[in-house]
Amino acid sequence: MANRQKTVYCCTECGSETPNWAGKCPSCGAWNTLQEVKIDSRAAKRVGSGRILPAQRPRRISELDTSAEIRFPTGISEFDRVLGGGAVVGSLILVGGAPGIGKSTLLLQMCGLVGREKSILYVTGEESERQLKLRAVRLGVDGAEVYVLAETDLDHILACVDELRPDVMIIDSIQTVSDGETASAPGSISQVRECTMRIMRATKEKGLTVFVVGHINKEGSIAGPKVLEHMVDCVLYFEGERNTSFRILRAVKNRFGSTNEIGVFEMTETGLSCVENPSEMLLAGRPENSPGTCVACVVEGTRPILAEVQALITPTNYNGARRSNGIDYNRSAMLLAVIEKRGGLPVSNCDAYINVIGGLTLDEPAADLATALAIASSYLDRPLGADLAAIGEIGLSGEIRSVSMINHRLTEISRLGFRRCVIPSHVRDELRVPEGLELIPVRNIAEAVRAVLGKKSES
Repeated sequence: MANRQKTVYCCTECGSETPNWAGKCPSCGAWNTLQEVKIDSRAAKRVGSGRILPAQRPRRISELDTSAEIRFPTGISEFDRVLGGGAVVGSLILVGGAPGIGKSTLLLQMCGLVGREKSILYVTGEESERQLKLRAVRLGVDGAEVYVLAETDLDHILACVDELRPDVMIIDSIQTVSDGETASAPGSISQVRECTMRIMRATKEKGLTVFVVGHINKEGSIAGPKVLEHMVDCVLYFEGERNTSFRILRAVKNRFGSTNEIGVFEMTETGLSCVENPSEMLLAGRPENSPGTCVACVVEGTRPILAEVQALITPTNYNGARRSNGIDYNRSAMLLAVIEKRGGLPVSNCDAYINVIGGLTLDEPAADLATALAIASSYLDRPLGADLAAIGEIGLSGEIRSVSMINHRLTEISRLGFRRCVIPSHVRDELRVPEGLELIPVRNIAEAVRAVLGKKSES
């Protein structure tokens, strides 16, 4: 019987399928995201069965055993933090990031630590065995139970898994693996989806822990449809600038832990090293008594982190171009408008450059007050003082609103030697003020500028 192929168009943003091509996805509304996918009738029949485990009868939820969720440490403290305490046996973990950011280095270092107690199969589709060996020597990896396989054919990889029966498998990367029964090139949408589905099936059946490496595209998302992220148990993004030494590992999805934790690493000559105290790292080299700088305290998961926000306000002869790095552009434009309308500082005729030191991205509203004070300090050319930090969210009326976990933030601020902190006058939690820390409660942005810079409001 002749093999029939079905052609559909898959959206790379949401993963939805449509029988006909269109310039705009009918599901998510994204433009130019529909790509042609040819589905083999045999492959569609195999995937359509959807049986990951052998056929079972339904059971009551009270009868299910939860002791099967067994974790093992990776030996890298920051990696374990993001995973929620360690890797779960029988889970499929996707590690995404830009090429050259350090994904393979992180996983190879994990092999050197986990390989002392568990057997690991490292499948490389981008490097030869010799190249991987040279990198392992440079990183000091000599795990006795680490096996290397340079292969891109998925059938051969799964056959080696059946023969070797490893505890952990690493696939670097999923874009290079191909399924012989899928009629498309490696790295295409149909190949990535089909290969991930078969790997997931093997993961659940064999109780195998699998780490899959995925490169990100120019838009910052993992190459392939979004359905790839839906299939795996955990999605981790490795972020950072290639010209800096610091990297941040962030969980976007985690079925076995929190998605708010981050791990901070530093790239050195001998590999990645954990940064146990990222606040000290982000504040290292901070200028003293310099206008336009203020320290904010944000919370990533359960960890408070101090970050330095810098602002440069300068008159312009043009239409007031405003740029920011590390803070959302729309958020910075809103803060500039509030400062002018409610704070009495005419910054609309100025260029505003806002930057967060260390490559950290501040998306929490608790950094609003520190950003606004840095802008006011630069505009007035008056330093805030090296011992000042600020916590608070700014509303459109200029009011300073309370934030969560304020006591944890105050403790971290005091621990790093700060003596003054600007906070909202109304806080939801009962304050526990650390010894030696002076609190400056403020109700609105105009009062905050007057309290720390002595500028009277013109509004």
